[in-house]
Amino acid sequence: MCNRHCNLEHDFGAPSRREFIKGASAAGASLAVPIGMAASLLPGTAAAATTIKATHGTGLCNLAFFLAEKRGMAKADGVDLKFVVTPTNADIATLFGAGQVDMSVLPYSNFLTLYDAGAPVKIVAGAGVEGCILIAREGIKSAADLRGKSIGTFQADTLEVLPYDYLKKSNMSFKDVKVRYFNTSPELAQAFIAGAVDAICHIEPYATKCLEERKGSTILTDGKDLYGNLYSDCVLAARTPLIEKNPKAVKAIIKAMFQAQAEVERDVDAALRETVGSYYKTSFEAAKLAASKQPVMVDQRRNTQFILDRAQSMRELGYVRKPVPRAAIDWSLMDQVIAENKALCDSLKFKSA
Repeated sequence: MCNRHCNLEHDFGAPSRREFIKGASAAGASLAVPIGMAASLLPGTAAAATTIKATHGTGLCNLAFFLAEKRGMAKADGVDLKFVVTPTNADIATLFGAGQVDMSVLPYSNFLTLYDAGAPVKIVAGAGVEGCILIAREGIKSAADLRGKSIGTFQADTLEVLPYDYLKKSNMSFKDVKVRYFNTSPELAQAFIAGAVDAICHIEPYATKCLEERKGSTILTDGKDLYGNLYSDCVLAARTPLIEKNPKAVKAIIKAMFQAQAEVERDVDAALRETVGSYYKTSFEAAKLAASKQPVMVDQRRNTQFILDRAQSMRELGYVRKPVPRAAIDWSLMDQVIAENKALCDSLKFKSA
């Protein structure tokens, strides 16, 4: 859709909107392989074993997922969670949509794109809330100040939706700025720190790192002024064949996520010590400072309509062709986990009810 948004810049090998949507559609088309045959080709699917392969993002919204995998928290229920490494942010959704992995923690925006392209996937739980932060260099204090300036972000990401909605609130659009797309979180942060872009929309802990290392930079929005408190960023999604064939495995991962959230809320320092360096390319101090800005929240039933409403922005951006139905979000297995683990879920600080 670059012809429509003439100020969009192609950066660091990132795909254009047209290429991104084409790739997502191809991923959906590849799912025409019969389920039985796909199971035989993909070791690790629910039909073949209790190993669940997954992709993940890079922000603090993934913290519970990281702990669940690192500490083997689903093994007590007979499920082994294994991560598949992805070289770029775009690959997180691509592998999931193409059926190369069973589950993913990914931005709700990536999920909406995959669902619209025909991938058999559903949101089954939340992961993290808030933490999407639009930061600008010194001298830029408002949306109007961004006119003609460059903004760094990721494609089809919540970090693209937020600046789009922010500009729209001020009767501006991406035509008024120069959007540059990047491939990884460290790369995006470094571009801002080095002065290669005027503003970026980033997640924690990288947003805090940028604020600390580029003097004079300011926060234009942290999303709460646009969306309210505890707005969704990342969600846990699963492929429909896995949900139908092995719901117990999906429940085991959701339960592990709840357990991980409880451990993060009880001792965030321990959780960060296990993940800074291996998952988060920033200092422990920066991660600790950022942790309160992007909390783990597995029970995101309150964000159902928020996620569906964001499909309109995704349509305007050219990623989604039609409204996303309520059926794309299935909290039923999470409801069961909550009912079966009442004491655990009642103890959590961040939840819908």
